[in-house]
Amino acid sequence: MFGTSTVALIEDVIRAEAITLRPDEIEDYDQLLEAIGDSRFVLIGEASHGTHEFYRERAQITKRLIEEKGFDAVAVEADFPDAYRVNRYVRGEGTDEEAVDALGGFKRFPAWMWRNADVLDFVGWLRTYNDDLPATAKKVGFYGLDLYSLHSSIEAVLTYLGKIDPEGAERARRRYSCFDHFGDDTQVYGYATAFGLAESCEQEVVSQLMELNRRASELAMRDGRVAEDDYFFAAQNARLVKNAEHYYRTMYRSDVSSWNLRDKHMHDTLTELASHLSRNGKAAKIVVWEHNSHLGDARATEMSRRGEWNVGQLTRQMYGRDAFLIGFSTDHGTVTAASNWGDPAERKKVRPALSGSVERLFHETGMERFLLLLRNGSHASKALQEPLLERAIGVIYRPETERQSHYFSASVSSQFDAMIHIDETRAVEPLERSVKWEAGEAAETFPTGV
Repeated sequence: MFGTSTVALIEDVIRAEAITLRPDEIEDYDQLLEAIGDSRFVLIGEASHGTHEFYRERAQITKRLIEEKGFDAVAVEADFPDAYRVNRYVRGEGTDEEAVDALGGFKRFPAWMWRNADVLDFVGWLRTYNDDLPATAKKVGFYGLDLYSLHSSIEAVLTYLGKIDPEGAERARRRYSCFDHFGDDTQVYGYATAFGLAESCEQEVVSQLMELNRRASELAMRDGRVAEDDYFFAAQNARLVKNAEHYYRTMYRSDVSSWNLRDKHMHDTLTELASHLSRNGKAAKIVVWEHNSHLGDARATEMSRRGEWNVGQLTRQMYGRDAFLIGFSTDHGTVTAASNWGDPAERKKVRPALSGSVERLFHETGMERFLLLLRNGSHASKALQEPLLERAIGVIYRPETERQSHYFSASVSSQFDAMIHIDETRAVEPLERSVKWEAGEAAETFPTGV
């Protein structure tokens, strides 16, 4: 913990080097884009899954990367089949007529992560941007990286094979029928196989992926580029089924193993996507949207002491300075989150940051919105090398156990290449607002020092 005089000096350094960000003034990100330079992968985080400003500013930065630096795709912390429906829409394909329709696949908890007003605005913008491109130009895509969609990914594989290879579809259907005993509840499958109550489907899902991979050239080249895209979609879904099966078997055994498997899957999907989108000697450039905990380099946090890695670490290790990592933070405001997994979305108050945290340090500067560039060896980057507490709010927020539930130790300047702080933030607006969300949260009655 820093002493009072040291904290004051760090605050002075931050004030001197921070770049003020004005609301709705996207030119304030000029220096950020200059720092990004020719990086191929720009990973933009969020300190919660339910904060309007994080979604909005992330979208503003992404628009500039697409328009000014020629980025080819946005890859997000979402299920692959649901995001691919959005991908078809923004590229003028599929059957959805409006952006809100294209978001219709996001039904699984927490739906508000992607069915919210800010994502709706961005998806609408991306469709318009693509529509205005020349007919021969490559359109910007929207893809999911996550692995929770076991059953919808199975359906995607079967639908693809049913159109081009009925016999192959029947073989896949027999293999995937292994899951039929467990219905749609993947956690029941995970529990039963983890504790020896049922045989796993591991061999079946591996065999199906191997068959698709063996026939890649035949299937992908039948009708040119369109068929190649369709094959990529099917193959990624088959790989997702294999990894999801493994994930659900490990989640009851080890938190570390399941976390690492999930983030390795997301990183590998990003790598496969980059390869798929690279054309004619031009390497693809991709923006990634995920939580800070996935995109900030795990080696700079206490996660590494538990043996955990994440997408940010794996991407840096593979691509070096071609990966640029951006984090977000806030001190107080409101957030859309649930109290328990599967509960309805609520509009909750975000309590002021704890003493000893990077959020409190940023708050004490008195600056409302600012950007810090940390890759350049500046005084601020050196000052933020020492570990501080850092807050992470996922889809669940439990302010009554704030310290235990939402803080971890991290070296911010090793974790990120840039940090954006917005002192007061508000909850992202779900497309479906419940009465509980509209009502907001009652005044706090518990002690503020917990």
